[in-house]
Amino acid sequence: METIAGARTDVVAEAERIVGKTGRLEGYVWGTLRLGMGWIFFWAFIDKLFGLGFTTAAKDAWLAGGSPTYGFLAFGTKGPFAAMYAAIAGNVVVDWLFMLGLVFVGITLLLGLSVKLGAYTGGLMLALMYTAGFILPEHNPFLDEHIVYAVIMIGLAAAGAGRTMGLGRWWAETPMVRRYPILE
Repeated sequence: METIAGARTDVVAEAERIVGKTGRLEGYVWGTLRLGMGWIFFWAFIDKLFGLGFTTAAKDAWLAGGSPTYGFLAFGTKGPFAAMYAAIAGNVVVDWLFMLGLVFVGITLLLGLSVKLGAYTGGLMLALMYTAGFILPEHNPFLDEHIVYAVIMIGLAAAGAGRTMGLGRWWAETPMVRRYPILE
């Protein structure tokens, strides 16, 4: 005959087993999302840098003297912010900030280091891209991928997504990150 205390121990052990598996599964889901978002940003950086012919032609590559921001900001913007974005199209400082943002977000998310900063930076970049294309998306009147991706970025930062399938667990234990948790 099992005692109530023994039955409670079995229930607690079973709950811990289930929650432990769910926690691991969630970690892998967030880790996979982190890697996917990191690759999106890193690939955009590589394509704009070298002009691999996907969204950037070789003649328009940054290394060939092209501007990574000019085409979209000069001709692809619409809505109330279009004039503001067109005015900064091709600006060297804007080009550098954009490219540094792409590579920073891409590398932090791919490696799982400084995921909070990378995700917040990526979320800000996505919000700016959304306002450049303006609020009413072309294919859906309420939502577009920039908003969905920005929400994923917030989730990555909140979930500590660098700890699974990345270097985040090690990174979080470094003295600098312990002192400045935003670097996690």
